[in-house]
Amino acid sequence: MTDLYSLSISARATLDMHSLNNEGGEGNQIQTRMVNIVGQDGRLHNTNAVSGDMLKHILTEHYFRVAARKGLPLCAGCREFNANRIAADDGYRAMVVDKTNTDVMLTDELLQRCALDDVAGNLITEGGRSLPRKSVVEFGWMVGLPEITVTDSYFHVKYASERSEARRTKDASEEQRGANLQQAIFHRPASSGVYAIVAHVELARIGFNDITQQYVIDREERGRRYIALLESLLYSFLEPNGAMRGTQNPHILNVEGVVSHSSSTTPAPTISPLNDEYAAQIRGIAAALEPVKPGVIGLEEFGSLPDLTGIFTRLIQQTAPFELRYAGGS
Repeated sequence: MTDLYSLSISARATLDMHSLNNEGGEGNQIQTRMVNIVGQDGRLHNTNAVSGDMLKHILTEHYFRVAARKGLPLCAGCREFNANRIAADDGYRAMVVDKTNTDVMLTDELLQRCALDDVAGNLITEGGRSLPRKSVVEFGWMVGLPEITVTDSYFHVKYASERSEARRTKDASEEQRGANLQQAIFHRPASSGVYAIVAHVELARIGFNDITQQYVIDREERGRRYIALLESLLYSFLEPNGAMRGTQNPHILNVEGVVSHSSSTTPAPTISPLNDEYAAQIRGIAAALEPVKPGVIGLEEFGSLPDLTGIFTRLIQQTAPFELRYAGGS
């Protein structure tokens, strides 16, 4: 069993006809998210993207379901999948407003009370406090490669007929009913392309109080949350929940990339897949570190979703969370 300190994913996902993240609407036009980036050619490009907030929400929703199935502790807010999470837990809020409770005590309680707040983080602002719990998981924007990503707007019409009984009685023929149909015209975007994804997970921080530099849950509980997190991260690629999936469920053609992981405090390396040479550069980083950190960095490349599923299955079966040991800590 190998203990992992951190894990990174650098991947390219080919998605067709999706609308997972939008900025809102203007009139009858839904506007998709577009960002400006510097490409590998050193020039500015405008391209479609899905925010890291959306990716984090996708992971959190999967984690919520996995945690509930596994019987992991969840606060009152998270049991209802409230976006405020533990900040919506009346019992915890009462502790926060009690000035005799220190930030250390409140962080300990958060970590013990809720597995979701532990991994997803939170900012407690009740009672004049500003108490952060940094997320264990970090996502960048999912950014379309500008050369091969395109967004189009598609015309839609919604038909609504007059509902009153008097009108239905009067409209005796199909032609009459057709004449009274009301048309609601609107436009929806859909994007297709290859998207660069970067994610980093600080596996060693599960259950770790950053103030005291100590773990406040035992190793068995940390292991349960660790497995739930790896499952949820995989499911985020298998089912990327987001906007408009009811009628624009994305076509996932392929996902390929590199999973890197570290068995020491050396960070698991990642390079943006916006760079065509990202996999080679990650291999180069691992090779350069090998003389001073032998065997610490592991790389697993995948060319499809089945390959990625196999990698995560092995990680769940053969790895465990690294245990930080600082002076004065656990």
